[in-house]
Amino acid sequence: MDTYAEWDTWETVNAVKDAIGEIHNVTLVEANNDAYQKLKELKPDIVFNFAEGLIGVNRESHMPAMMEMLQIPYSGSDALTLGICLDKSRAKEILTYYKIPNAKFLVANQMEDIVNANFDFPLIVKPISEGSSKGIFSSSFVKNTKELEDEVTRILFTYNQPALIEEFIEGREFNVSVVGDLKPKVLPISEIDVSKMPDHLHNIVSYQAKWDPHHESYHKTIPICPANISKDLEEKIKHTAIAAFKIMGTRDYARVDMRVTNDEEIYVLEVNPNPDLTDGAGFMRSAHAAGLSYSQALKKLVMLAYERGKRAN
Repeated sequence: MDTYAEWDTWETVNAVKDAIGEIHNVTLVEANNDAYQKLKELKPDIVFNFAEGLIGVNRESHMPAMMEMLQIPYSGSDALTLGICLDKSRAKEILTYYKIPNAKFLVANQMEDIVNANFDFPLIVKPISEGSSKGIFSSSFVKNTKELEDEVTRILFTYNQPALIEEFIEGREFNVSVVGDLKPKVLPISEIDVSKMPDHLHNIVSYQAKWDPHHESYHKTIPICPANISKDLEEKIKHTAIAAFKIMGTRDYARVDMRVTNDEEIYVLEVNPNPDLTDGAGFMRSAHAAGLSYSQALKKLVMLAYERGKRAN
């Protein structure tokens, strides 16, 4: 059901193409086995990269690696950052080293590994290398050992990858969009209000909550942008987001997802380089709140990449 959750729809692909095409000549290149040869022949001045890739744990790194080999400037984060951020455990290790708070975690490569999960329930279980809430359902919120075993089994055998087991952080959820390269800035902060979520669905932004308009949770995760928060908390969130943005090596744009507890302790859930660019999704919601139209936001990202390319020459 969620096989293609990470892939952009043709509606989004064409929206990006049309917006950039207002001032540039645009050619679409599919991120497949023919991409290297096509890029070599096209010799574009710059590539707007939002390819998710096809296969493997390094799939989001394939296109930027090709462009680096061909010395073509491109937007967004580089191959290394995209690869690391897709592996949630590696990203969490780096954030932990730099003292950016995030939930305690354990990687289960096999069922036997769950004996080392010395955390208090509830926990949340997700695939280690997916985005767009792929693999996250109501059952991902586990309250006991039996549920934990069931979820780890589901991840291992459905997604053929390790399961990430995390301590569940109760609190408010925020999407924090960051734009920039040398001097990143935070756009208006967006909150995902789950206060109306019924108990049986849990306060998580699951696959259904994000993508299925026929599911109850889809209508109980309400985006609010700008978020209604104190100036103090806003500054703390901004500081954490920019720190995570820089530490993970992200460029041009990213979305840092966070949870904030009742006592305003901030925990980074994920750093998402090249986040969803669908109009109405988290990044664009914040861009609009900052006064940018869809095309203005995209043109800004192109210019950031263009300026970086000029500095490199």
